Amino acid sequence: MSDLLFEHASRSIAAGSKSFAAAARLFDASTRRSTVLLYTWCRHCDDAIDGQSHGFGNGLPGADPACLARLEVATRRVCAGDPPADPAFAALQEVVGRHGIPERYPLDHLAGFRMDVEGRRYHSFADTLDYCYHVAGVVGVMMALVMGVRDEDILDRACDLGLAFQLTNIARDILDDHAIGRLYLPAQWLDEAGVPPEALSAPRHRPALACLAGRLVNAAEPYYASALGGLAALPPRSAWAVATARAVYRQIGIRVKAAGPAAWDSRLATSRTDKLCLASVGGLQALVSRLGRSSPRPAGLWTRSRPSAAACHAGAAIAP
Repeated sequence: MSDLLFEHASRSIAAGSKSFAAAARLFDASTRRSTVLLYTWCRHCDDAIDGQSHGFGNGLPGADPACLARLEVATRRVCAGDPPADPAFAALQEVVGRHGIPERYPLDHLAGFRMDVEGRRYHSFADTLDYCYHVAGVVGVMMALVMGVRDEDILDRACDLGLAFQLTNIARDILDDHAIGRLYLPAQWLDEAGVPPEALSAPRHRPALACLAGRLVNAAEPYYASALGGLAALPPRSAWAVATARAVYRQIGIRVKAAGPAAWDSRLATSRTDKLCLASVGGLQALVSRLGRSSPRPAGLWTRSRPSAAACHAGAAIAP
């Protein structure tokens, strides 16, 4: 059953995220298993909310709030040790049990889907970053816990990488998201650019939209930079995998910015050759991170709410 679960999870990641799947191959076998299983649960929840399969298809955002309630109930149950009824939740149960991941982190992730279900709009950039935390930053935290990290400062760096990934995704997917009623750009930015939300997809707004996408890509850079500071705290293979994922996603943002108004003519991605080259870059960055002292995390970055000292102690007590 355990082998079948991992095979199911491996198929899920291969179908849902070629970039993440490529980086995941660089982990040692045990870490790769847990990261792939965690991805499977995240992908399952995302698809359930959007009415999609592995991130593809025409979803119906916000159409079924009851679906989110079912996901929350199932998540609480498997975190409490109840037998799972679905392979995705069996995957989550194995990961939280093996690595002592507190229930609050998977529930934080589901809170991000609640923002989508409720059709939330984001007034300021801080509001957008709060969304990014729930759908991606907290996943970075859970992934770091899988890699053995328990230092809250390093978990902040892992969260920063998740934030950077999501800002990149938002920039790349602005028009696709708008087509299904989603808008993550801050209203303040849209007002400043003179782009009315209801007409965001109009061709006449493409130049302004390209500027806004570039602004998102630029805003991701301090978070990508911060993430480098956490590499030395990871096991060598994990540092290589994380640095490679960082390089791949960052490259997508660079291409979005460079493409300007043409950024949404086709879905921008990295080729297999690109990924191989960026894996070499990631390996070098992982090595260099071990040769010097990490610089402090930059002041002024958005920072997640940390658990209480008591909660940290309880989490450490059940971690392997």
